[in-house]
Amino acid sequence: MPFLNLGLCKPIVQAIEDLGYTTPTPIQKQAIAIIISGKDLIATAQTGTGKTAAFVLPILEIFNKQRQLRGKRIRALILTPTRELAVQVAANVADYSKHLTLSSMAVYGGIDTEPQKQRLSEGIDILVATPGRLLDLAHQRALYFDELEVLVLDEADRMVDMGFGAEINKIIERLPEARQNLLFSATMSDEVLALVDGFSDGAMSSTAVELSISPKTTTAPNIEQWLITVDKDRKSALLSHLITDQKWDQALIFIEKKHGAAKLVDQLSKRDIVADAIHGDKSQASREKILADFKSGKLKYLVATGVAARGIDIGELSRVVNYDMPFKPEEYIHRIGRTGRAGAAGEAISFVAWGDFKNLCAIESRLNHVINRKEVDGFPVRKVVPVSILNYVRKNKPPQPKYHSQDRAPSNTSATKAEHGPETRKNKNIWG
Repeated sequence: MPFLNLGLCKPIVQAIEDLGYTTPTPIQKQAIAIIISGKDLIATAQTGTGKTAAFVLPILEIFNKQRQLRGKRIRALILTPTRELAVQVAANVADYSKHLTLSSMAVYGGIDTEPQKQRLSEGIDILVATPGRLLDLAHQRALYFDELEVLVLDEADRMVDMGFGAEINKIIERLPEARQNLLFSATMSDEVLALVDGFSDGAMSSTAVELSISPKTTTAPNIEQWLITVDKDRKSALLSHLITDQKWDQALIFIEKKHGAAKLVDQLSKRDIVADAIHGDKSQASREKILADFKSGKLKYLVATGVAARGIDIGELSRVVNYDMPFKPEEYIHRIGRTGRAGAAGEAISFVAWGDFKNLCAIESRLNHVINRKEVDGFPVRKVVPVSILNYVRKNKPPQPKYHSQDRAPSNTSATKAEHGPETRKNKNIWG
């Protein structure tokens, strides 16, 4: 089915064809028509399935008509959890709308508010924002929401994990009740459902469509997943060995703590491997420069905390490495979804130490399969990781990741935290 058959006008179709898009992905096939029809949508789709286009393209189609936009007003608001993702989504909006006369921009912390306020003064059709900076600007009366038509929560599960529930509720309170609501999430956890059901005040349509494109227990079949058991003090040596021995062309390396990211970059440098890191202590300009170098291929090895890595969108990323295993299965799915995009082959390698056993079992239980184990000569383990238990049930909930305040963009207002086949839900008043 070509994009033209989804109800998109020729200028939009031309823009996406210019980008090399030929056939809509499953989430795009189903979501675009639903959004154009004006219905609310709750969609579950993994990273790399084309969800950004699934909500941006129909918004552009709806807005592609003459309308006078008042100053400091916006028509669509797309909320994202991180600066990097805000920048990426805004870039997508600009690419998809290049043959239209619609305006768009991103607002996020870590940079001066004045240029953002100046652009908002003219009115913006589509605004991409992180929660903290958006509330800052609203408190400064740099924008108003009385003409808002569409609200999008992108990567809702990540926003919940990062503790943005209070900020989102404050934003919702400012929005007009008559609006279209779209929520996209890689996983639909109880916390995300609670967020959805929490938006229940005021009048709203009695139906909201639910889409689940990818079962939350699966990952893309074209991603080769394997792990190596390793003692913690040998991880950097093992990574260096794999990079040089297997001649890796590129790798996105996930690590839990920002000081660990800087340390790993230094350790790789001592072995003549050039790498860089992004985390909350880096300035916004530095983060953008590093990401640009990685996307262009100038930088081959990028070490990133999970927060900072959101927004990294590279069509042909060869591999991701879980240098540190994530606490939550959903985070594992998020991470490895950075490779194997758009049908391309990808590779996901995990370093598993003895203390990671419970996390590994929880991940494999969610995946419904055991991850293939490999051994590397010269790296015997002192603390052997037991054989996986596929039906393992964790007795205690994993600890919530603790994000440093600078992993979420600084706020200028003390009143807000820093940011850093379809079914129909009937007779349930949501997102009012």
